[in-house]
Amino acid sequence: QVQLVESGGGLVQAGGSLRLSCAASGSIFSVNVMGWYRQVPGEKRELVATITSTGSPNYADSVKDRFTLSRDNAKNTMYLQMNSLKPEDTAVYYCNFVALGNVLKTYWGQGTQVTVSS
Repeated sequence: QVQLVESGGGLVQAGGSLRLSCAASGSIFSVNVMGWYRQVPGEKRELVATITSTGSPNYADSVKDRFTLSRDNAKNTMYLQMNSLKPEDTAVYYCNFVALGNVLKTYWGQGTQVTVSS
């Protein structure tokens, strides 16, 4: 089992910045992918960004050049630096961990609210 604890959400004005963190604990399989997804009530959860255990990030087009995803494998922690925030970035952000073993195992955090005011 893997436990994910998110932090860093909050309220910010448009154009501002926030940094989200996700700390993983438990049975951490070394080959994995971590990521952030977001969801607005009534809509599907969508990908924000993912990063492999070797540090290669991938971003949704809507956040490219504004968000930066990184991870510290020694701390089993992932960081999402969000700059130039827009009202449409408002959502609950969920941390995701996928262990790439013989069987894929997926874990989710509890979510953290990000609200961007105009």
